[in-house]
This record gives sequence, C-alpha cells and structure tokens, in this order.
Amino acid sequence: MKNPLYLLLLIAFFTTSAYAQYEYDASVKHPYGQPNPEAPEQIKDYEAMIGSCNCKSTSRKQDGTWNDAEDMIWRWKYIMNGTAVQDETLKTDGSHSGSIRQYIKDSSRWYVHWFSTKTPSTKFPVWEGNKKDGKISLYKEQKAPNGMEGYFRLTFYDMSKTGYKWIGEWVDKTEKITYPTWKIECTRTED
Repeated sequence: MKNPLYLLLLIAFFTTSAYAQYEYDASVKHPYGQPNPEAPEQIKDYEAMIGSCNCKSTSRKQDGTWNDAEDMIWRWKYIMNGTAVQDETLKTDGSHSGSIRQYIKDSSRWYVHWFSTKTPSTKFPVWEGNKKDGKISLYKEQKAPNGMEGYFRLTFYDMSKTGYKWIGEWVDKTEKITYPTWKIECTRTED
C-alpha cells in the first residue's frame, strides 16, 4: 500500500515542479506566453507587440526612392518561461526573419540577436538599447556608405493595443544626421 501512495505523491510532485518551470510559456490559455514576475520589469517593454499583427513593410531603393509596401505578418511571444521575448516576421516573398530579445540587468539594456532566411549567418548581429519616452530604440554600430561613423538605429513607436510602427535608419554618432532606410506599420489581428 505504501508503494502506490508514494508513487502517486512522486508523480504529483514532478508534475507540479515541471509545470512551475514553464508556467509563463505559451499555453492554450496564453498562446503568446506571459511575462514572468521574476523577470526584470522591462520584460513588459514589448507588451504592446505581443501577439500577431498584419504589417506593411517599405524599404528604400538604391536611388533613394521607396519600394512599394510589402505585406508581412509580425508575431511576438514571451519565451524562456516569460524571461525573454521572441519575434518572427513572415513575408509574402518567402523570406522570414526574427530575433531573440533579452534584457540584462547588469548593463540595464536590451540585447537583440537578429536572424534571417535571406542572410543566414554563423554570428548573429546584435542591437542594444532601451525604452525611453514611449519608444524603444536599439543601436548597432555601422558606417555610412561614405565611411562616416554611426549606427543603424531601430525604433518602435506609437505602440498600443491596436498596433505599432517601426523605423530603421542610419544615424551619425551625435544622432543629428538621420537617413531612414526601412519602415513598417503594423495593425493588430484578432487572436
């Protein structure tokens, strides 16, 4: 009699322990996961983006004019038991990209590791930055075509429950010179 009771208690313990390890991951009730209350409070910086949006992506041509807008789906979710954020884009041309976003307390910044089917890489480019004044701005050092030192800056803005906007632009080190090269506007879909 002791063995079946012991086995039942052991199974209950392991089931509860396993669930507790992943209670903030995606589930039927929360298909995009949840922020872990033990994570830094900045985990909620991306809260308005969590879920799925239909987007229009527009990039600049070599001659300085803009391409026609391309339809795209942009999905976001909490990962690693609600301690990080992952996003992925699904584009009509068959190319896809995504990133893993982790906030590191020691440096007080977000680190974003980006990957793409168009440009597979053994070393992912990394942007870093923070949310300030309602915008999330992320930077990666990048020279301009003329050799001027600067950054490629990614900015999320106008973030709400109905959608958000994003812009990618080259900026000089003082951020007085800006040159937008890519912009995206997203509208929330019904989940």
